[in-house]
Amino acid sequence: MMPRIVLFAVRQATYPLVLSLVIVVSGAHAADWATWRGPNLNGIAAAGQTPPTAWSESKNVLWKAPVPGRGHSSPTIVGDQIFLTTADEQSQTQGVIAFDRTTGKQLWMTPISQGGFPETHRKNTHATPTVACDGERLIASFHHHSSIQVSALSLDGKGLWQRTIGKYDPQQYKYGYAPSPMFYKSMVLIAADYEGGGWLAALERKTGATKWQIDRSNKLSFSSPVVANVGGRDQLLISGTEQVASYDPNNGRQLWSTPATTMATCGTMVWDGDLVFASGGYPKAETVCLRASSGQIVWRNDQKCYEQSMLAVDGHVYAVTDGGIAFCWRASDGVEMWKSRLAGGAVSASPILANGNIYLANEAGTVYVFKAQPSRFELVSRNQLGDEAFATPTICDGRIYMRVASSSGGSRQETLYCIGRK
Repeated sequence: MMPRIVLFAVRQATYPLVLSLVIVVSGAHAADWATWRGPNLNGIAAAGQTPPTAWSESKNVLWKAPVPGRGHSSPTIVGDQIFLTTADEQSQTQGVIAFDRTTGKQLWMTPISQGGFPETHRKNTHATPTVACDGERLIASFHHHSSIQVSALSLDGKGLWQRTIGKYDPQQYKYGYAPSPMFYKSMVLIAADYEGGGWLAALERKTGATKWQIDRSNKLSFSSPVVANVGGRDQLLISGTEQVASYDPNNGRQLWSTPATTMATCGTMVWDGDLVFASGGYPKAETVCLRASSGQIVWRNDQKCYEQSMLAVDGHVYAVTDGGIAFCWRASDGVEMWKSRLAGGAVSASPILANGNIYLANEAGTVYVFKAQPSRFELVSRNQLGDEAFATPTICDGRIYMRVASSSGGSRQETLYCIGRK
């Protein structure tokens, strides 16, 4: 049976794009990975996950499926389906694809928009934000026609609502768009920072109606918002635009803002206890720890995780810099516990923690597995699939889902892999 293809019209809005975040994921379970950064919103897989630590084309690959187009969004997994965004650069079409979780069979593909593709960085794509799923609907965000469009689909790919929320038209640095939609209560949060007038907004996930919207600095950045319960309350955390900021996710009111990091960051903030951590970026390099209650800086260093997010767990922060150097810092004071260079070059994907191991893919498709321990760096394995990996892997139900690409003879093909013990 051929995949069903639906293209639904864009409903324009005259007001800026509104960001909303939904934390209630009604139909998702511990065995699912429903949003960017996973079930805990921090890159840590659910407890009890025991995914493989070694694989290859001939070992522990349960299935693989070709992915049309190009994108860097991570696999979103809810129920028996896997969801990805993708973009066909030749036809300038963006859309959402669903695969069967058990077999990898493509179930449907829904084109969302056509035309209006902006210039973007060679390492970015026109389908970089990860889909968010609350068990009833999918939320996808795309950049085209100098704006950000947010779309809601049913789990069988039918259009529910669609809004062009606000302008996004960088001119100084034409690097494209990256922030993923995130959930909070009944809302979905959307961020867009650029020199023409950045904003942060919350939409009602059932209807797309604006719940609140605030202006941000006139500077370019790419980080996704995230809500954590720190400092005695829920806080929406986001870095970039030369600050680390906290907002009340219920109404968008700023709680605190601290000059830190740099202009452009891509990573999503992490936290441990009442300490929060951010890193970036461009044009400067800085990793910083702040108190969640006040935004006061606890420690900072000159390391840079620009595109990738970090991990914070059990009193330590684990990070891999753009150049492929892994670090472990003590969370309380930033003391370096160890550092180790990973062979293989540049890194854009974020690390994922499962069963005491950190999984990290570099841009060449090599996945390093090493221990999440402060005593010393210990490499568990090194694995290779394809020759390009920018999307962060997803780990749930004891399996690893990876979006990689292979290039041969001038052609490029993306593949979705399911890795598990046979």
